[in-house]
Amino acid sequence: MESYYLAIDIGASGGRHILGYVADGKICLEEIYRFDNGMENRSGTLCWDTERLFYNILEGMKKCREVGKIPVSMGIDTWGVDFVLLDGADKKIGEAVGYRDHRTNGMQEEVEKLVSAQELYERTGIQSQVYNTIYQLMALKNNNPELLSAAESLLFTPDYYHFLLTGIKRQEYTIASTSQMVEVHSRNWDYELIDKLGFPKKLFVTLQTPGAFVGRLQSEIKEYVGFDCMVVAPPSHDTASAVVAVPSTNKDNLYISSGTWSLMGIESDVPSCAQESRLAGFTNEGGYDNRYRILKNIMGLWMIQSVRKEIGEGASYTEICEKASKETIPSIVDCNDSCFLSPDSMVEAVSRFCEKTGQQSPRTLPEYAAVIYNSLAVYYAKTAEEIEKQTGKNYPCIHIIGGGSNAEYLNRLTARYTGMKVIPGPAEATAIGNLICQMIHDRVFDSLEEARRSIVR
Repeated sequence: MESYYLAIDIGASGGRHILGYVADGKICLEEIYRFDNGMENRSGTLCWDTERLFYNILEGMKKCREVGKIPVSMGIDTWGVDFVLLDGADKKIGEAVGYRDHRTNGMQEEVEKLVSAQELYERTGIQSQVYNTIYQLMALKNNNPELLSAAESLLFTPDYYHFLLTGIKRQEYTIASTSQMVEVHSRNWDYELIDKLGFPKKLFVTLQTPGAFVGRLQSEIKEYVGFDCMVVAPPSHDTASAVVAVPSTNKDNLYISSGTWSLMGIESDVPSCAQESRLAGFTNEGGYDNRYRILKNIMGLWMIQSVRKEIGEGASYTEICEKASKETIPSIVDCNDSCFLSPDSMVEAVSRFCEKTGQQSPRTLPEYAAVIYNSLAVYYAKTAEEIEKQTGKNYPCIHIIGGGSNAEYLNRLTARYTGMKVIPGPAEATAIGNLICQMIHDRVFDSLEEARRSIVR
């Protein structure tokens, strides 16, 4: 009889419940529930609907009972940086504001009045991005200090849902590392930095190692979903889980975790916090098994998702890729330009960039897609060159994991522009990485290397 494990993978546009088990040495997956997600504009602020998300978490868990496949354990992963504040009665304070909200505008300058960008990078290894938790908290401190002063706890998005399930509050390391407040070498909060910034120290507790036991389901949750199980915190930042599922036992891998964002980088036993790395745009996020993910954030498929929403008229991504591959428009945009982070219209943002740089402006959906896919591949090639320069190594191939690995046209462009072999898949890398860490906790696998051999098979 199989032992089942449940990965709940929640992204910016949707979530899914995936059961995993091992049969004949292979990891087998079964999706049992899927739901939509997205930021909502509430009185001019982009927020997450935490109640609706938790409702869907529970509804998906109930499906396990309905199909008669009760998991040994479960774990949740999500996007990074966002958080929930709780008061002394463990009630949510204010809204769960999303990282694309404009409340952080100008906050980088406010932080740098207290700590320079170079010092921040040397301490945390994290690239300064306007949406990082550090800037969200500075926005609260400056504009809504009453919310911050009322808070007794801060939980990142997956930590919050683990708390609602178990009643136990933990802060997991990989998701916390995206905050830009974790000391890069000790892998714990940089309390000296937190004190300099004037944030309440009580909000930051000792970090939990990814793959560790959180607790069991609370009695009311058990009654609602119809079963009990362990809650094990995977690498709860979705990219950290995805990188666990890179199908290779060789540490010298170049990967792109391709989804709403494209995260391109390597795994390393040591961080790279030199000035050269900072200026090149590389960040050192926390990984599983005491590893660092040295990578660059690239805008990713958010751009094509946004264009499709505006002018796609129900076209599938497969259809969009196919039509884009026949276009010859030569225009290239800078995918990481801030104008593409949260524009009112992505179509207009791409057109304006092309016009501003004296290039042909796209007019149809296939032309917009061709510009975006080619621009991503050009940026991947540039980033690959930078990584090889930083490490002094030549990488023969790129593993493209996550949902974007299904974009065959983008894969072909990536191979063309980088001159490297592209190995696509697994598409469900985040869920697989989440499941693997639960399985290692339950001793289904003895090590990450053994689990990765199973992924290769």
